[in-house]
Amino acid sequence: MAVATAQPQEMEVIPSRWARAWKALGKFIMTKPLGAIGGAIIVVMILAAVFAPQIAPYDPYELNQTLQFGAPSLSHPFGTDEFGRDLFTRIIYGAKIALIIGFSASFLGATGGAIVGVVSAYMGGRTDLIIQRIVDILLAFPLLILALAIASVLGRSTFNLVIAIAIPVIPRTARIVRSSALSAKELVYVEAARAVGSSHIRVMFRHIIPNIMAPYLIILTAQLGSAILTEASLSFLGLGQAEPEPSWGLMLSGGAPLYAEKAPWVAIFPGVAISLAVFGFNLLGDSLRDALDPRLRGRT
Repeated sequence: MAVATAQPQEMEVIPSRWARAWKALGKFIMTKPLGAIGGAIIVVMILAAVFAPQIAPYDPYELNQTLQFGAPSLSHPFGTDEFGRDLFTRIIYGAKIALIIGFSASFLGATGGAIVGVVSAYMGGRTDLIIQRIVDILLAFPLLILALAIASVLGRSTFNLVIAIAIPVIPRTARIVRSSALSAKELVYVEAARAVGSSHIRVMFRHIIPNIMAPYLIILTAQLGSAILTEASLSFLGLGQAEPEPSWGLMLSGGAPLYAEKAPWVAIFPGVAISLAVFGFNLLGDSLRDALDPRLRGRT
């Protein structure tokens, strides 16, 4: 009897959760229309990356010198580049590279920074002092300059590119998360957990980290646009993806500067793709900050 009565209850819980999720999504769209626009851009980008083989009309690596610098047309909506490759196809496949590197670098950087920030705030004393001075040193360098230096040392590969973009994110995340962790550290149940003999690791991961998830998610979303822009910049400078990979930054560094007057579409469309991606993530990140920050929650 207990099993028979539990199943309908479980089935009722699932629709109610979906209803709450849809209600929260509808409220977010109504109160944060710019964030909804940013989210729509990101969804389109993700769908393009996932279904690139079905959407793209050509092979992104196919060379055809007879179509060199072809102007936009019905068969080639964005035109062709200096090797006769279809730009529309390469931009769609480039979304996959941008998302993989952007998500990986942002996740590693934000997660590493969150752990460093929590440890710094919780341990305090000399540990906090040393960690924060290292953070200050790293923050003294602009994100792109630090990523450029790291990429130059590590070499040219996708994994090294992710590491080079992730490391500059760590100190920025650590500084913000530390301020939230300092407040969470003083909560009553955290003091109670320490009083009953819970280990430092348990207190940090069980009681403090859940309280800093809001700033963590905001930083993670906001840094995605910065990571995509940094990847494009490093590829443009010759330290990111290598030919013939369809990277947006690599498209701009190819024949685009040399043939700007002859074939402006070679630079325009990859530039628009980068701008839209960064714009979408920044809009969504700002809206999430307003929605999750209790001090801004009452504003529209």
